[in-house]
Amino acid sequence: MNIIDLYEKYDNLYYVGGVVRDILIKMPSQDVDITVEGNAIEFCKNLEECEIVQTNPDFGTVRIKLNNQVYDIASTRKEAYPKKGHLPVVTEIGCSLKDDVIRRDFTINALAKNTKTGEIIDYVNGKDDIQNKKLRVLHDESFIDDPTRIIRGLKFATRFGFELDEHTKLLQDKYLKNINYDMCYKRMKDELISMFNLNSNKAFETFINDKIYKLITEKEIKLPDYDISGLIGKYYKKIKNVWLIYVALVDTEKLDLNKIESKIVDDYQKLLNINLDSDYNIVKAFETCETESLILYEINKKDNKAIKYLDKLNEIKPEINGNDLKQIGLPPSEKYAKIFDYILQEKLKNPDLTKVEELELAEKFEKNKENM
Repeated sequence: MNIIDLYEKYDNLYYVGGVVRDILIKMPSQDVDITVEGNAIEFCKNLEECEIVQTNPDFGTVRIKLNNQVYDIASTRKEAYPKKGHLPVVTEIGCSLKDDVIRRDFTINALAKNTKTGEIIDYVNGKDDIQNKKLRVLHDESFIDDPTRIIRGLKFATRFGFELDEHTKLLQDKYLKNINYDMCYKRMKDELISMFNLNSNKAFETFINDKIYKLITEKEIKLPDYDISGLIGKYYKKIKNVWLIYVALVDTEKLDLNKIESKIVDDYQKLLNINLDSDYNIVKAFETCETESLILYEINKKDNKAIKYLDKLNEIKPEINGNDLKQIGLPPSEKYAKIFDYILQEKLKNPDLTKVEELELAEKFEKNKENM
């Protein structure tokens, strides 16, 4: 038996959420969620054809192997938010399909499709909202329960060209005027990563102009006058953390950054106060920084120094190395660093210097004791 055979055999299996939305929008789906109306773990225990690989009884999820393929299957479940802004708790596993879908964020993500019959189940008029390109929350407490839904709304608006319906926009604006900062910022960070990795100027403009940025800072932030997505796009292959460029322009204090992310932000802030009045100083300041830090510097300063470094200066390096210095009679010592710095300065003035000419300069530098 394969997964298709399983779908066609049982009538209590459903595609739920984003995959159904994407089918209706006629877009490729990024993930496929399969839900059993009932308890998925008990359901899979009764399947002789599959092997249970892993279970999570607290959430009613199960991972199975079927015909050498691995699949994740969820139970229908109810959730509640005993602490607003934090992770929900599961209050019931094996509830009705309707109770499962109405716990979700927006109506467009609260659709289900029966895997056997192909019937679309729509309790919340999600199909109409897809048709009208509207994002509508399922209840008035939605953003209070989970403020990260505001970020998800912006992400869906960006991806699909949708917009918040009037009532949902009112609920969002109301929440942003009275934010509960006692929230799960790990979850917020995950949503910011997903949102801003789309690299959209329009999304960032909405993030700032609609005061959505207030979710991560109480400071007043103005929209930078810069084509940020265009600059990122130019150096995209060198950037691993697109999202961090956008968020660091606002504030990262409430977010739990890892070491690499923290270094990017710290380096950016240090660069703002460094003397960069020569190509040599630019290279020495930028060479240990990630590209994200340089992009942030450029957006802030608008002086083209980061662009000059990324396009040209970082390719200019001495050809000689330590072995070359040994061959001309210079034993390894602290002098090497001074010699390489001197050659770099000369190379920046004249990038056409050959390796032979670099060695000649190194010998002259060594003989000039005033430079030692």
